[in-house]
Amino acid sequence: MDLQKNKVYRCQITDYTADGTGFAKIEGRAVFVPRTAVGDQCDVRIVKVTKNVAFGRVEKIIVPSAQRTAPACPVADKCGGCCYQHITYEEELRAKEKKVRDALTRIGGQDGAKLLGITGAPTTEHYRNKAQYPVGRNKEGSIVTGFYRPRSHDIVPVEKCLIQSETADKIAAVVREWMTEFSVMPYDYEKKRGTIRHIYVRVGEKSGESQLTLISATKKMPKLDVLVERLRAAAPSLTGILLNHNQRDDNVILGNRTDVLWGEPMLEDRLCGHTFLLSPEAFYQVNHAQAERLYACAVDYAGLTGEETVLDLYCGAGTITLALAEHAKTAIGVEIVPEAIENAKRNALRNGMENTEFFCADAGQAAQRLAKCGIDVLVVDPPRKGLDATARDAILKMQPPKVVYVSCDPATLARDVAELCGAGYTLEKAQAFDLFPRTFHVETVVLLSKGEVDSKKIRVEFSLEDMDMSEFQDGATYTQIKDYVLEHSGLKVSNLYISQIKRKCGIEVGKNYNLPKSEDSRQPQCPPEKEKAIREAFKYFGMI
Repeated sequence: MDLQKNKVYRCQITDYTADGTGFAKIEGRAVFVPRTAVGDQCDVRIVKVTKNVAFGRVEKIIVPSAQRTAPACPVADKCGGCCYQHITYEEELRAKEKKVRDALTRIGGQDGAKLLGITGAPTTEHYRNKAQYPVGRNKEGSIVTGFYRPRSHDIVPVEKCLIQSETADKIAAVVREWMTEFSVMPYDYEKKRGTIRHIYVRVGEKSGESQLTLISATKKMPKLDVLVERLRAAAPSLTGILLNHNQRDDNVILGNRTDVLWGEPMLEDRLCGHTFLLSPEAFYQVNHAQAERLYACAVDYAGLTGEETVLDLYCGAGTITLALAEHAKTAIGVEIVPEAIENAKRNALRNGMENTEFFCADAGQAAQRLAKCGIDVLVVDPPRKGLDATARDAILKMQPPKVVYVSCDPATLARDVAELCGAGYTLEKAQAFDLFPRTFHVETVVLLSKGEVDSKKIRVEFSLEDMDMSEFQDGATYTQIKDYVLEHSGLKVSNLYISQIKRKCGIEVGKNYNLPKSEDSRQPQCPPEKEKAIREAFKYFGMI
C-alpha cells in the first residue's frame, strides 16, 4: 500500500542517513524525517512520496528518544549548518562511527572490524577557526549574516553561532553595521548585482591572531578607512584586513585577486609543533585540537623510520607534509592552489625543514610524473569528491608499499578503498575523528598496504636533483614548449636542448637533470637557430 501525501502516520526512528536525517519504515516504505533521534516514537506527516522512498516531518513526538536533548542553538530547526543539535554528543559519535563503518562495508566491501573506533572532540562549541558568512537582507530589508537554510539560498540570520569563534561573530557584526550605515549593498545572486558576497574570518587557535577577508563583487566601496578603524577597535586580535574581488556568476566564495586593506596578508598559527603562515586560499583544518590528533594518527599509520621518501598529495599549506618530514628522509608535497604552495614553501623554510619539496600541480598529473621515483609511503588528503580517476591510476602505477588516506567523506573513501583493494592493496586499519561536532561531517584515516614486496622488483633510488621539477612551477611544460617551437618555427627540439637554454636563462632546472654522466662524456649542444626559437617560447609563456 502506497503512503499518502499529507497523511499522518505513527512510527519509530531506527537509524540515521549519511546527512543526519532520521530514518523510519512505515508500511514497508523507507521514510526520511529530519531533526529526529533514534528511538523517537512520533507522528509524522508525509510531505513527499517518490517511487521508492518518502519524506516526512514530525507533527508530534509521542515518546522521545533517550538520546534526545534540547538544542542549545535557537535556530537549530532552521539553519542548515548543524543537524545534530537535538541529540547527545555520545549519540552523535555513535551515528558517525556507524556511518563510516557502513560505508566501508557496503560501498568498500571491507571488514567493518578494521574501523577501530572514533575519536570525539574535547569541545562541541566555538571550535571552528574559519567562518564564511553569506550576506543578504531579511524580509524587513535589514542586512543580515548567517547560514543558508537546508537546500536553499535563503539566509537564516545568525548573530551568535555556537560552533564559530566568538571573534568571528564580533567581526561580522562590525561589517553589518558599516554596510547599513554607508548603504553598502549585499550581493544578490539572482539579480547579479550588489557588493558584499561573504564575510570570511579565520582565527589562529595558538597564535591568537585573526584575519578578515571581505569578498566583494565590486572594486569600489565607500568609507573603507572607517571600516578598518572600527574593526581594529572591536577586534584587537586582527592582524590583517583583506579585500577579495569576486565577480563570478557562480557560488564559488573566493575570487582570484586579494588586496590588503590593512596589516599582514597572511595569518600565523601553530599546529603539530610547527609554525604556519596561511593565505585565505590555503586549506587548514577548521578544528585545531582534532587536527593535531588526526595528523598524529596519519604519521603513526605511515610507520616512518627516517629512511623513507613520502609523497603528500593535496598538501595544502604543508601541514601534514611537515609532520611527515620530521620522521622521513624526504617529504614531497603537491597542491593545485598556487597560493597554498607558496605558503607551504615558506612554512618549510620557517620551520627549518630542509628535507621537503613542494610543487604546484594537479594531484593526478603529479602522481603520474612521480610514479617512477620510488615512493615508499603515499599520503592523500583529497577534497570531498575523493580521488579522481587520474590520481587512482597513478597510485596503481606507482605501487607504493603503503597508502595513508585521510578522508572527509566516508562514501568516496569507501569507493576509492574498493578500487585500490581490487588492485592488490589490503585495508589494514582505520580510525574516525570528529572534527565537526554537531554536523554530519566526519574525518577518517585509513592505512592500506601492498603486502610483501615482490622479490623481482628492484627498489629505485632517486634524487629530486636528477629530475626537472620545473614542470610543476610557473611557466610551461616541455611538451608545451616543443609544440610552440614546432608551430612557430617548424623546428623540433628535445628536452635536452630546452634544459640547456633554461640554464642559460637562469630558469630553475633539476641540479643534475640532463647533464653528462661524467666529465669525459660528450653531449650535443643546442644549435643557435633552435636556441633562438626556444627563447621565443620562453618569452611567450612569460618565463623570461
